[in-house]
Amino acid sequence: MGTTKAVTDASFATDVLKSEKPVLVDFWAEWCGPCRKVSPLLEEIAGEMGDQVTIVKVNIDENPETARAYRVMSVPTLTVFKNGEPVQSIAGAKPKGELVKLIESAL
Repeated sequence: MGTTKAVTDASFATDVLKSEKPVLVDFWAEWCGPCRKVSPLLEEIAGEMGDQVTIVKVNIDENPETARAYRVMSVPTLTVFKNGEPVQSIAGAKPKGELVKLIESAL
């Protein structure tokens, strides 16, 4: 518990769509400054809420299929999936409180 997990195009269906609990997907890229700001916040949240939600990261440069499928236009884009469906999404670096609210909306 308490760490985010890297997910690929190949493992997305298993790790996200078939998950028993809600999943927050962080669509990010290596070159993205705001993504680096969000990353430690997501690690913190994973530590605090890991029993209620799974937090995963999808590198859009290495996994373009998934990013394209969910129409990710900018990074970071954070999308909450519940029962295999995207339920809520925000783009850009946000404060921790806003990220927690996003997750709680799916619990």
